[in-house]
Amino acid sequence: MYEPIRTKSVHAHGPHRSREEELDIRLAGHFTALLTVTDELRALTPATTLDDAAARLAQRVEHLRGHSPLRAAPTQGATDAAHVTALHQRAHMLAGQALVVATQRGDAAGAALAAERMHAHAGTLGIKDEA
Repeated sequence: MYEPIRTKSVHAHGPHRSREEELDIRLAGHFTALLTVTDELRALTPATTLDDAAARLAQRVEHLRGHSPLRAAPTQGATDAAHVTALHQRAHMLAGQALVVATQRGDAAGAALAAERMHAHAGTLGIKDEA
């Protein structure tokens, strides 16, 4: 009546990663994206706090991935206040996502770094801390 399946499933090949490996990859991705936005902000509004944050983010990604993150050159162009505000909003969101993943992973150092960056960008945006 039915012919048996003779081919392998497209979903059943290759080794699968553990939950911890998946969380490592996600956290490194969030920190890399946050580093990219931080580099953009450093180019538009140079500050030693952003330099320090970029160095610590790069170290954290290196710790998670085993190699230094690839870093894009900041774009040249709009330097108006609206663009800088949008970058701070993006950085705040990325730091929040990194905080969630670091917490799921049980990574206290990563969670502390993410929370610090989230707080810094919230302060720049004028978001008050309710806690």
